[in-house]
Amino acid sequence: MAKLFGTDGIRGTVNSYPMTSQIAMDVAVAAGHIFREQLTHRPTVLIAKDTRLSGYQIEPAMVTGFTSAGWDVLLLGPMPTPAVAALTRSMRADMGVMLSASHNPYHDNGIKLFDPQGYKLSDEIEGQIEAAVERMGQEGPAFALADPDKLGRVRRLDGAEGRYMELVKASFPSDLRLDGLKVAVDCANGAAYRIAPRILYELGANVVEFAVSPDGLNINDQCGATAPKGLRLKVLETGADIGLALDGDADRLIIVDEQGRVIDGDQIMALISLNMKQSGQLKGDGLVSTVMSNLGLERFLEAEGMRLERTRVGDRFVLERMKQLGWNLGGEQSGHMILSDYATTGDGLVAALQVLSVMVRQARSASDVLTLFSPVPQVLKNVKFQGANPLEAESVKSIIAEVEREFGNAGRLVIRPSGTEPLIRVMAEGDDATTVNQAVDRICDVVRASVG
Repeated sequence: MAKLFGTDGIRGTVNSYPMTSQIAMDVAVAAGHIFREQLTHRPTVLIAKDTRLSGYQIEPAMVTGFTSAGWDVLLLGPMPTPAVAALTRSMRADMGVMLSASHNPYHDNGIKLFDPQGYKLSDEIEGQIEAAVERMGQEGPAFALADPDKLGRVRRLDGAEGRYMELVKASFPSDLRLDGLKVAVDCANGAAYRIAPRILYELGANVVEFAVSPDGLNINDQCGATAPKGLRLKVLETGADIGLALDGDADRLIIVDEQGRVIDGDQIMALISLNMKQSGQLKGDGLVSTVMSNLGLERFLEAEGMRLERTRVGDRFVLERMKQLGWNLGGEQSGHMILSDYATTGDGLVAALQVLSVMVRQARSASDVLTLFSPVPQVLKNVKFQGANPLEAESVKSIIAEVEREFGNAGRLVIRPSGTEPLIRVMAEGDDATTVNQAVDRICDVVRASVG
């Protein structure tokens, strides 16, 4: 059996392996069996989804799997990924499930699993689930199924949105309000399309809504954190003080300032880390991010007496390193921000409220507070491939080594396969923009040639 789990759970095109109803049901049975063995009580799982049409297909498959494994199921409906993590923990559920392909287009979907503490599963447990799914394919699922009198029950959980909204609002300083601030929010026609505007409104903001009309097919379509052009135009058109762009499951945040400038996760992390340090809330010597974060962020942190700890790409790896170090702030340039005092996974709304709190307390504009360092030139390009990993080709290895020698200490390369799509991501950064662009183009050309 091909590997099920990638960088962030299971993800793929619906009705193609691994994102089929059969696999979804088998994963639920397998996960239910593995977690049930550790419990002495009747287990409960929370299941939420984003706004993709395929949620109506994958959700019932997961319900069937869990109930047949003896689990009670609470259905949350469309909710952000961080809401599932938070509610799993606060309600003392035994597992949480989010059905979402995050920033991917509507034709993809995914399965993210959370343990009772609201954390994404470890590689070890994911491996156990994969092994159990494979065994079911060979022997059938009987070994993992519950007796007929122990089948699970299903009900919809009323008030789930309100529970999560209060948890998010609790991360905003109680002595502050957003009164007088015009905030444009792009919900990517995704999971936060109701929640995000309501939270901002209840905190006092004048809210400008964008991409809040999901139809099952328009999630992330020319909107959201990966496509902020529409939000930029909305900010400039309405004179908003700031624009907040979430992705389809609202676990990442990209900002547009009042001048229409798009702000990535590196600048947001710089602001939050500095604010937390100055207020005495920062645990440890800095923040955890990935190999993709700009060298400019690293230099900024050093100048402020902090440091940047780098990990592999993926918010789960960021969180693992945060837990190892005992730090409470981490994130990714792409917009995942983890503030572990408030959340166990990336939460775009919690991060947004930290930025807004600085603007309000200091009475400064978004462009002012979010310009803390000058990024060094950084270029990222993707090359599609099918079949074998082109990074194993000798020609690709050779050009990478050649460019690294030329860069020396004046630049940095990060070349890796995507954990969620059939892409090779080629990133280079350095003080000279021309050299950086040429380096990326040379490597991409060789990668393309290697895949025919």
